[in-house]
Amino acid sequence: MPVGLIYDPIFLKHDTGAHVENRNRLIATVDLLRACSLLEKLVKIEPRLATQEELLLVHSEKHVERVRSCSEGGGCWLDGDTYASPESYEVALYAVGGVLNGLQAVMEGTVDSAFALVRPPGHHATEQRAMGFCLFNNIAIAAKYALERYKLKKVLIVDFDVHHGNGTEEIFYHDRQVLYFSTHQYPYYPGTGSRDETGTGEAKGTTLNVPMYRGADDKSYREVYETTLVPAARKFQPELILVSAGYDGHWADPLAGMQLSVKGYCELTAIVKNLASELCNGRMLFSLEGGYDLTALSHSIRGTLEVLMGLPISDDPLGVA
Repeated sequence: MPVGLIYDPIFLKHDTGAHVENRNRLIATVDLLRACSLLEKLVKIEPRLATQEELLLVHSEKHVERVRSCSEGGGCWLDGDTYASPESYEVALYAVGGVLNGLQAVMEGTVDSAFALVRPPGHHATEQRAMGFCLFNNIAIAAKYALERYKLKKVLIVDFDVHHGNGTEEIFYHDRQVLYFSTHQYPYYPGTGSRDETGTGEAKGTTLNVPMYRGADDKSYREVYETTLVPAARKFQPELILVSAGYDGHWADPLAGMQLSVKGYCELTAIVKNLASELCNGRMLFSLEGGYDLTALSHSIRGTLEVLMGLPISDDPLGVA
């Protein structure tokens, strides 16, 4: 089954220096995929520059202009965690455009599924601001684009990053066409994602947060996905599944306190893949969010791709916690 990979060295030009979200995350991943001969088996999907109109699907003009002027003015800190270098605005446009090209390939049947190995990440970016290492909300723009360009009626967003995707939740909190499902360490940054955040008005029930205690492991996550996500997705009946794929819930990650392993991420991927096969002709798109231990990140992405491609899972050099 053909699986697409969206990647280009342009994403390395988002220069964050010694920041934990840095270019080495992608370098380590590509090096591993090449070393295990997986890279050559993937369908390469080129990124493109996103248009202003596409950014404005979910962001305000003021936000877009602030990121642009900060970057083109020589770079600056957009908040205490989020840096834009002189080339970050252009790179962020390629990240959004790359995700949209991956979406196009999935929707038009060029590939069964795709993985966007892009940065900067996106799920914390709100309509009005950059935060949490994120400039523009790649996955939210893709969801809105799918609804408008392909006239879909329902899109499911699954977010397994260890941090709650507050930006994605905020953008679709009033939108009954998008079911947002998130598992995340709680309470933790950014402080949102409680169980009682469920949407509003006609969208009541289309935000589904499962806050997890520190130390949750593969078994805990698997049970949540099987008992909560699966029935919710079957009830919602999405035509497309988008995944905010953050790997910072791995036990070796320095920024959080969860106990997932590479095997655990493979199990979550398999559950989502089975849902996509059952509900939406296999159509799904993953976009990279967090994950800051290079070994854990690269091997977790490798495992995710192996599941998507229907290949045997490679040995995990880290094992369980």
